Amino acid sequence: MSDEKDWTGKAAMAGAAIGSAALAAALLYASRRKERAAARRKPPVEPPETD
Repeated sequence: MSDEKDWTGKAAMAGAAIGSAALAAALLYASRRKERAAARRKPPVEPPETD
């Protein structure tokens, strides 16, 4: 086998790197959305006083 035709291993490594980076980004995005949704659901610390 010549070195010119041995690109499949490099392509597989690049694909794995891109896939793992995409997975990490998706997990970070999902956790950030979850935190923001939880923050919106919290009631105010002190309810306003009404007379």
